[in-house]
Amino acid sequence: MSDKNKNKKFIPKPPQRPNFQLWLIITAVIVLIGVSWFSQRNAVVDITMKRFEDMVLANDVAKVVVVYNQNYVDVTLTESALEKSRYADELDLQNRFATTSGPHYRINIASVDKFVEDYDRLESQLPEEQRIGYSAEKQESLWNTFGSFGFLILLFFLFWIMMRRMAGPSGPGGQIFNVGKSKAQLFDAENKVKITFGNVAGLDEAKEEIQEIVEFLKNPSKFTKLGGKIPKGALLVGPPGTGKTLLAKAVAGEAGVPFFTLSGSDFVEMFVGVGAARVRDLFKQAKEKAPCIIFIDEIDAIGRSRGKGQMPGSNDERENTLNSLLVEMDGFGTDTGVIVLAATNRPDVLDSALLRPGRFDRQISIDKPDIVGREAIFKVHLKPIKTAEDVDAKKLAAQTPGFAGAEIANVCNEAALIAARRNKKAVDMQDFQDAVDRVIGGLEKKNKIISPEEKQIVAYHEAGHAVAGWFLEHADPLVKVSIVPRGVAALGYAQYLPKEQFLYQTEQLIDEMCMTLGGRAAEEIIFGKISTGALSDLERVTKMAYSIVSVYGMNEKIGNVSFYDSKQSDRFSKPYSESTAETIDQEVRKLILFAYERVKELLMEKRDALEILAKELLEKEILFQSDLEKLIGKRPFEKETTYEAFTRKIDAKEKEESEEKKNIEDDINESVTEKISTKNDED
Repeated sequence: MSDKNKNKKFIPKPPQRPNFQLWLIITAVIVLIGVSWFSQRNAVVDITMKRFEDMVLANDVAKVVVVYNQNYVDVTLTESALEKSRYADELDLQNRFATTSGPHYRINIASVDKFVEDYDRLESQLPEEQRIGYSAEKQESLWNTFGSFGFLILLFFLFWIMMRRMAGPSGPGGQIFNVGKSKAQLFDAENKVKITFGNVAGLDEAKEEIQEIVEFLKNPSKFTKLGGKIPKGALLVGPPGTGKTLLAKAVAGEAGVPFFTLSGSDFVEMFVGVGAARVRDLFKQAKEKAPCIIFIDEIDAIGRSRGKGQMPGSNDERENTLNSLLVEMDGFGTDTGVIVLAATNRPDVLDSALLRPGRFDRQISIDKPDIVGREAIFKVHLKPIKTAEDVDAKKLAAQTPGFAGAEIANVCNEAALIAARRNKKAVDMQDFQDAVDRVIGGLEKKNKIISPEEKQIVAYHEAGHAVAGWFLEHADPLVKVSIVPRGVAALGYAQYLPKEQFLYQTEQLIDEMCMTLGGRAAEEIIFGKISTGALSDLERVTKMAYSIVSVYGMNEKIGNVSFYDSKQSDRFSKPYSESTAETIDQEVRKLILFAYERVKELLMEKRDALEILAKELLEKEILFQSDLEKLIGKRPFEKETTYEAFTRKIDAKEKEESEEKKNIEDDINESVTEKISTKNDED
């Protein structure tokens, strides 16, 4: 054996799946042959005795066969007779598969003896050289039975073999016969997931708890020697796009144990009992490969609270599936070698029995990342992208507040596509800015026709937002204002840089409402009339006002009362009287009117700035924060933004690390100098 062949590793070939297309082709050919054979067997035309006599007298008959046990006579024509149009047309009309070999016609007779007697009398009228006589045959009933049903038996036999093969572990037909089997996909040593915890960024706390489960599977003695038990389940909870499924993939890549994954909807079926059967089959497979992990994505498909929305006396298949899952997770004979991971963005609808300790011992919350988490996520998604030198992950993280991991990945991908569309060699910061606009505001409608009057209204509307936010103390600082049409109905938009905070005071919420109403107030001040462009603004303001009055307890008249139902247990009844509802509506209207009058007064005071910004928008269409500073001066409220605070902390940390490193180097140099001087003194 050569060295070249020795270095080659033997890679076993994967088992070949049956070629179902070949089987279908073979079956189709057999059906075609059978149809042709049956047609040929039956390719005869029934005629009367009088017609037969005319054929014999015309010397058109070549052969006469009397089937005496079936009481019929087969007639075969001569070759010269088949060329006659009356025979050729008749045979072609009756059967396209008719052949020249015959038989071509058939006579049904009542008695063989009577036919023979009539035929002998008929032939006596012909010259002796034209008489052909007849032959007698007997057809066995067994042959007729096989001729009628043998092909069908063969066809069903081939179909049975094909379905047997398809019903195997790899065959698609297994879904027909194995409807109660689990649809879980198994990842083990042979087909391992390549995603690890290194691919997951911005979820440090969640990763820490998940890594503990993985560590328990790898080194259980570290925990069991102290009396600890492995958690039976962990529930990943968070908004869409925050990385729940990605974290589960990382667990599959890191755990080193069999990993079953499926969706909650895979248990749902129209057949009664199928969901529960699939749950039992899933845990049966898992126990055979224990220790292992089961991941159920979107578990709210089967884990909803029982008894809601069910008709009296009806059978709910979803509840049966949930009951089976509850028993398998923590029942009488539960095995401890199976860990269940699940993910949902609707934990409020889950059944309380599913959330109790012993089933899902841990609920790991995965929220939208803060500026530090967003920077880490950007760094992960920027690795495969060829970026320019001006691309800064910190700035991108600061300009994308409220973005989840999936949205950040979308921004990076859109930036790469935009740069490729512009034939650039690298993706620069402008491409990322356009990608952020694309994700926030939608696709830019360059060819959208807008009348000059509408464009002027949009310009003053957006200028009203910008001026109101610029001169309100608690409003978010402006990043960009644009009157370029985007998305489905957005004719313009303003982008702000919200502060990373979790608690809001009344003054902050009211300033936010004033800034939101600034667009409509500007329209009324400049044009003396209002338009429909403030729809989204009014919707947002109304929600904020109702939250202030009825949710956060910030209204003096309503008091410290919250009517918010986090579990939404009863949507059809209100927890307050009609008079209270009327009071809430009145207070909401007062609050919105107060905010509107306040911002209207502010814009009338700053009308010059409003006019300047609107005219500049009509000319340039897009203005940035630096443009506002040049046009109307700096913002009167000097407050450090989240990005500035974040950068300052990073710079301070880097400076501290640099000074500490320098001190260490100085100490080392000083120590080396002392040793050298001491050695010189000894010499």
